[in-house]
Amino acid sequence: MERELRNRIDYTVICIGEFADRFDMHPQQAYQYLKKYGGIDFLRDSYEAEHLLSIEDAVDDLAILCRRNGGKIA
Repeated sequence: MERELRNRIDYTVICIGEFADRFDMHPQQAYQYLKKYGGIDFLRDSYEAEHLLSIEDAVDDLAILCRRNGGKIA
């Protein structure tokens, strides 16, 4: 159980970092944006499926989801 939690945390941190890199943001800004527009909840709730995809696909999914929830980052 502890290992799975660590994997989920690591995955979330990596996704936030890659999102920040793609959209030229500080990781803290990326976290706040993802939290505001549902991306963090999405990563938590969809981990079982999303972690099987590439990080690039996960970041694409995050960007799409956040736009649908009112985010302005393209």
